[in-house]
Amino acid sequence: MSDRGKLRIVTLCTGNAARSVMAGALLVRLAAEVRLDVRTAGTHVVEGQPMSRRTRDALAAAGARADGHRSHQVTDEDLVGADLVVALAGEHVAYVRRVHPGAADRTGTLKRLCRDLPPAPGPLAQRVGALRLDAVELEPWEDVPDPAGGEDADYLACVLELERLTAELARRLGLGAGPASAAVPA
Repeated sequence: MSDRGKLRIVTLCTGNAARSVMAGALLVRLAAEVRLDVRTAGTHVVEGQPMSRRTRDALAAAGARADGHRSHQVTDEDLVGADLVVALAGEHVAYVRRVHPGAADRTGTLKRLCRDLPPAPGPLAQRVGALRLDAVELEPWEDVPDPAGGEDADYLACVLELERLTAELARRLGLGAGPASAAVPA
């Protein structure tokens, strides 16, 4: 846990405009009673941009919000204090391995974490360390499709998939939220 006694999670996508924003907002909503610090960031960001109407509407449909969100390029500072970096695609894990290697052992795709992270109890650092995320081979099934440039339906499909996945991750983290997922990709 971070020095503030909160579990610190960074959600990471490309532009920090859709997937990472949605995943972060959904985790916050699921863990409202837990000491959780969620930050969202991207690997290739135009800094300071607001989320799109489509992202905002998709979040609203899922009962979540990210008021005041502005896009943010991931930095060493974001990652140094993170207990877990939740990437939305293999390319984001590869970016962390290349640019921020000190965080690679705590960076995995959301789908891999939902499939492989042993459920709580037990210290998160030990459970994450056992996954050897810095060396695991990245596979195509791990990507959450990017709705960028798509229609409203694409954003809604993305938030619905992320809602299911974040509920499973919250359960595995021991946040007391979310039912077990019946169909996490193998």
